[in-house]
Amino acid sequence: MDLQTATDTLRRKVGDDCRLNAVLKFDCGADGAAVIDAQAVPNRVHNDAQAADCTVELPLATLGDLLSGELDPMVGFMTGKFKVHGDMAVAMKLQRVLG
Repeated sequence: MDLQTATDTLRRKVGDDCRLNAVLKFDCGADGAAVIDAQAVPNRVHNDAQAADCTVELPLATLGDLLSGELDPMVGFMTGKFKVHGDMAVAMKLQRVLG
């Protein structure tokens, strides 16, 4: 999955109001980042640089696995497939957004 496909998939999953009430960034290193700005009304998903309440560092392939449902967010975190920085309460809501 490329970054544009991941961003489009996130946009569909998030919709206009995912009730995250925070900014969550998926940082895929050199491949770029996808940002969910759930403080904006309606919610916005983009690839622009923006400060985030919570940042998930992961390879683009792992983001693809999360979005496709092949990787459960809690399992991915517990097995070290990605790292979370910032507000853990936001990270805990990830399941609801991706579900």
